[in-house]
Amino acid sequence: MRTLVITGGTGELGQALVPRFERDYRCVVLQRTTDPATIADELYGIVNLAGAFTMGSSPDDWSRMLDANLLAAVRTITALTPRIADGGRIVAVSSQATLTKPAGMAAYVASKSALNAYIEVLANELRPRRITANAVAPSALATPAMLKTMSPELLVPLERVGDTIAFLLSDSAASITGQVLALTA
Repeated sequence: MRTLVITGGTGELGQALVPRFERDYRCVVLQRTTDPATIADELYGIVNLAGAFTMGSSPDDWSRMLDANLLAAVRTITALTPRIADGGRIVAVSSQATLTKPAGMAAYVASKSALNAYIEVLANELRPRRITANAVAPSALATPAMLKTMSPELLVPLERVGDTIAFLLSDSAASITGQVLALTA
């Protein structure tokens, strides 16, 4: 059975998606305190669900967003890429806000936009090994917290995010790389 490392597996999105991925993969849920270098298995791929959100744009907000949405992914992917088998997969969760650029979200949008650029460059770097790197960019997710504040028809169902990631992990998606796929409600 192929092994996936999943970051953010204990958050609201992760709690919904990890059981779905466990049907097809051996899943290693990476905790914040886990050193990625301690994972010894050969990996099929990495699914980066970890991230954070803020409406603020203070220097502290910028620092927090860049660390949570970009640098955490870079640290994990950099540490684990040598262990990904040729033909493996990397999928990161970004945000549709990187495409729409709403007011008041500069730190968040910039950090997720940087994640998109990282994934696009990574796709080019890993092409010789046939490792694909893609991002999904949903609008607001239908997490329990968001369902308390927004109508369900305005939110992206978590199953849709899971289905899209599952497709990008599949053999059928072997020729798709360097893409940022928008997901809407």
